[in-house]
Amino acid sequence: MNDIGIVTLVLILLNLVVSYKGFKNTAFYYNHSFIVDEILIHKEYGRLVTSGFLHTSWMHLIFNMMSLCFFSGAVEVVLGIKYFLFIYMTSMVGGNLLLLFVHRHHGDYSAVGASGAVCGIIFASIALFPGMDISFFGIPLYIPGWIYGAGYTLYTIMKIKSDDDSTAHEAHLGGAFIGLLFAICLHPEVVKENYLPLLAMTLPCLVFLYVLFRKPHVLLTDNNAAKHYRNVDDLYNQQRTIQQQEIDTILEKIHHNGISSLSEEERLKLQQYAER
Repeated sequence: MNDIGIVTLVLILLNLVVSYKGFKNTAFYYNHSFIVDEILIHKEYGRLVTSGFLHTSWMHLIFNMMSLCFFSGAVEVVLGIKYFLFIYMTSMVGGNLLLLFVHRHHGDYSAVGASGAVCGIIFASIALFPGMDISFFGIPLYIPGWIYGAGYTLYTIMKIKSDDDSTAHEAHLGGAFIGLLFAICLHPEVVKENYLPLLAMTLPCLVFLYVLFRKPHVLLTDNNAAKHYRNVDDLYNQQRTIQQQEIDTILEKIHHNGISSLSEEERLKLQQYAER
């Protein structure tokens, strides 16, 4: 049930290639990462997708891809390639939309990662096989998948409210809920067979979404709103400084030697800077 399908391999390769380019190219990273102002003000909606293929580090990338490998086989076999990709992509975009809604007033908030999409696949797998055994880090201690799903949902909701770490939990929750929902819609018979486990996973999400849209102050406190928002902000500011230094060096070169002295790479960086 955990055999890796061809689509999963393609997705892993795509994440590797795009993330590696982001590691090496600061401009590429920021032109495609999730940044609230760039999406809402400059209408760069493609970032809702492209940011899902970027990662902040090799560890971040490897953890997401390993999680995808562990859970993708069952979903790809049962739902087929088309619906597997559908759940992966809608979970990615849906998770980022929830993230965008929560942080819509925090223009410099930034995030990257495939976690929303991967959570969608994980929860789709649990929806199809709620009694599946899940262990952690190779420890021979197993719990039913639906207990993990319910516990993870509650944990994520609490972390969103506390807002005390650098993880975009909103994207995780949004992606997980969409994966769960679409798997149930595609195989509605699982509701009749496992309605209590599925209810244990979906009910906290539904309550959270209701409160978020009707009474957001209950979840999003003033302390949350006042914070300089997390995730990759430190990395963002650091690399933005590096990018500005690169541009200053290019402009200084033009001043002394003319624009014809620029290399192809320098011309490209200058063009990207002008577009931004």
